[in-house]
Amino acid sequence: MEDVLGPGYEAVELPLGRDSEGEVVATLVSRRRPEPTRRAVLYVHGFVDYFFQTHLADFYLEQGFDFYALDLRKYGRSLRPYQTPNMIDSLSDYFTEIDEAVRIIREDHDVLLVNGHSTGGLIAALWADRVKGGGLVQGLFLNSPFFDLNESAPNRLAGVGLARALRGPRPQTKLPAGLSPVYVTTIHREHQGEWDFDLTLKPLEGFPVRAGWLAAIRRGQKRLHAGLAIDVPVLVMCSARTVPAKPGGDGITGSDIVLDVEHIAKWSPGLGRHLTLVRIEGGLHDLVLSAQPVRERVFTELARWIGAYLPAKN
Repeated sequence: MEDVLGPGYEAVELPLGRDSEGEVVATLVSRRRPEPTRRAVLYVHGFVDYFFQTHLADFYLEQGFDFYALDLRKYGRSLRPYQTPNMIDSLSDYFTEIDEAVRIIREDHDVLLVNGHSTGGLIAALWADRVKGGGLVQGLFLNSPFFDLNESAPNRLAGVGLARALRGPRPQTKLPAGLSPVYVTTIHREHQGEWDFDLTLKPLEGFPVRAGWLAAIRRGQKRLHAGLAIDVPVLVMCSARTVPAKPGGDGITGSDIVLDVEHIAKWSPGLGRHLTLVRIEGGLHDLVLSAQPVRERVFTELARWIGAYLPAKN
């Protein structure tokens, strides 16, 4: 069926069975080139997010890829009224919809690039490590991946300790931690940004951080910190700097105000043997939503890396 993004975009629901809240689905959005191609990209979004970045799809189509994006279970197009937004018990639960999306894509594509942003970058890295040796993916592009918690050591220990204690008996418990509304104000066109997206699916104040979710994130990060063995080329990009998410603060429209980019740089070498790390001056947390000159550099770097490390166009 036609997607909410309009002509050229299609969406198909991927049924995922039931959990304690009821029926669960993911949504695979696609946009294909007019001419056949054997190359495809699968985009996986971040926390409190969904796919809306049509200019990203434009870029990939120009590079000779068919474009696909997953709205993961309980996010975006896949969120149902009876569900707790973004809630998950384990990041490995997402492998089910990624596996199904990849199965569909590879029915008529030989080359697959997986592009993960933020939490999607963490999930994509863990998935790529799990499927190593299978030839399912030929490259990984991680845009500001969520490799660590952007908290002081005491706050990290307290928050994670509480999450671990509650994940079994009370996983839905809301924790004091949460996303600052400042980030969304830097990207939405009604505020300081230039982008239009659904503020019910990606609200200014975000969604609550719950104990079960944070515990799942931390288990995934600890797995990554122990070292992965991804067997395909990996490109990691992040901003050149992080600044606090303070309204009107210096640098908030040209820095990552969500994650600590030094964490990204620290943990990236443990992904695998073939890593490229690029720091983007002036980049926002979602680099492709940065100001035009900045995102042009992002796309230039990405195109150069694709040309160097992925199989040529068919």
